[in-house]
Amino acid sequence: MSAHAAPAPPVLLDGAVATELQRAGIAVRAPWWTTRALLDPGHQRVLRGIHAAHLRAGADVITANTFRCHDRTLRGLGTDQATVVDTAVGLARAARADTGRAALVAGSLAPVADCYRPDLVPPDEVLRAEHRRLATALVRARVDLVLVETMNTLREAVIALEAALAAGARAWVSFVCRGGARLLSGEDLATAARAVERAGAGAVLVNCTTPADTEACLPVLRAACAGPVGAYPNIEDRAGTDGPVDRHLPAALTATDFATLLGRWRAEHRVEVLGGCCGTTPTHLSTARPHIQDAEVPT
Repeated sequence: MSAHAAPAPPVLLDGAVATELQRAGIAVRAPWWTTRALLDPGHQRVLRGIHAAHLRAGADVITANTFRCHDRTLRGLGTDQATVVDTAVGLARAARADTGRAALVAGSLAPVADCYRPDLVPPDEVLRAEHRRLATALVRARVDLVLVETMNTLREAVIALEAALAAGARAWVSFVCRGGARLLSGEDLATAARAVERAGAGAVLVNCTTPADTEACLPVLRAACAGPVGAYPNIEDRAGTDGPVDRHLPAALTATDFATLLGRWRAEHRVEVLGGCCGTTPTHLSTARPHIQDAEVPT
């Protein structure tokens, strides 16, 4: 950014779909996780309402519920990829129409295996086939953006990004990290961020990472990337838990504390894209919106 360039307007991502499904009493557990909500008409109405609530809270981007929609996951569960992807994207688009908000609908392109287990990432040929099929389905369902998210290795992130771009989508890439600004694989975030930006990512982010570890990542992203960077942290109260959980966990941050945090990240690190992952509610988003909008960003 030049010394005289005005900072880009902030983009607010949505909150946690799984958190809101669980708060509504809908089970989110293996092997389905959030995908089962796409098969029940009553749950579909809840999901559409969740998207609408995020939009009314000020979200500029909502992510369709396609996090667990690879063929590998759906195989043997009695449904098919086209059905769940079309339903997921259709519900997000319908919520946008319900609210009249000029927001983007993103499609989630998540890890093929387990977002917390880099040791389980499949071989390249499996990744290419799985990500190609899902990216193609997302584009066919008319998403505005593919969000390659919760990536725990650079290898899978690049393959998923290439699949999204080859399908004709614009794409952002987000990594899940641990302490020391490293991916869960141990790879250096700066190296990974530069690699995906060179490969065509329109923005590089960190998600599903604790607020403290996210904070350590932001100056690394800002220094490594020429384009937009972002963060949507995991704010669940995860005391006594390790890895994914199948029950609702309350937020460890109040809406005011969350808003203050995002506003500071915007001001101190010139972060363009902000939102929340697990634990984040529409109230967190609506409280954060003015904080990131009004943050004084140095030029």
